Amino acid sequence: MSSSLGERAALLGYTAGWRLVRALPENWARGLFRFGADRAARRAGPGVRQLRANLARVVPQAGPDELDDLVRQSLRSYARYWLEAFRLPSMDLRAVHASCDSLVSGQENLDAALAQGTGAVLALPHSGNWDVAGVWLVGHSGTFTTVAERLRPEALYQRFLEFRRTLGFEIVPLTGGDRPPAKVLAERLRSNGVVCLLGDRDLTASGVPVTFFGEQTMMPAGPAHLAATTGAALLPVGCWFTDDGWGFRIHPPVPVAGTNRVTAATQSLADVFAADIAAHPADWHMMQQLWLADLPESRQRALERALARKRDGAGETR
Repeated sequence: MSSSLGERAALLGYTAGWRLVRALPENWARGLFRFGADRAARRAGPGVRQLRANLARVVPQAGPDELDDLVRQSLRSYARYWLEAFRLPSMDLRAVHASCDSLVSGQENLDAALAQGTGAVLALPHSGNWDVAGVWLVGHSGTFTTVAERLRPEALYQRFLEFRRTLGFEIVPLTGGDRPPAKVLAERLRSNGVVCLLGDRDLTASGVPVTFFGEQTMMPAGPAHLAATTGAALLPVGCWFTDDGWGFRIHPPVPVAGTNRVTAATQSLADVFAADIAAHPADWHMMQQLWLADLPESRQRALERALARKRDGAGETR
């Protein structure tokens, strides 16, 4: 019952956000979301404490006061993401694209990948506003395909699908779809399409071990594996906020010479992500456990056993 009530509350909260935030004057809405972010920083709940621990790895030289301020700025950044997400459906998307176009560096890397005719995999961390980046991408090269985790309740998942489809995105469900998502994504890439995937966290046996800010974690194999099996270019992307807009960088392609190089390519992605996050730490919205050292010992041991079995059975040929 409590789970059902929680799901209903989440649905009502998001629905209210989409409806009410668009009705408020923008300055009022920004003030409201900033107030909420500052209140969350003062309350310092579990997610905020984890954010602080994560940012302490990104900016290890920060003292307690500086880290407090960085956490507050990061929560304000995350609140800004949600404010913009709630308002995007009512905005002029062509105007959003036009305002972003001069802000995107590295467009030539995407254009060169598509000119080769083998598609592009864009891999992003949880930074800045990736929905606005998607709006720019749709305006630049047409629709793209991404994967969405199936949320509960189903009505909330459908609401997010509707939201992103109105922005021009093609959404493939992670589970419960008519076809496995990997097959759909590979098909789009072989048709010279673009696939966008978040790529900075996968603490499951499917993840790839990497070093990130000097410590061990795991990141998704999907971006590198798709590039390896289809011949698509693998392009890391950085996203962050500016005072009056957004910043985006499409990096040069990461080499992926076959499926036996998935681990090396994923480490290269992690290195590029780390450089962008270090330059814009407040815009990295990671409030979950990320580094293996933060996991309970029982989960660490389970992951180690699963990875050992995978190495013994298939090496790096995922």
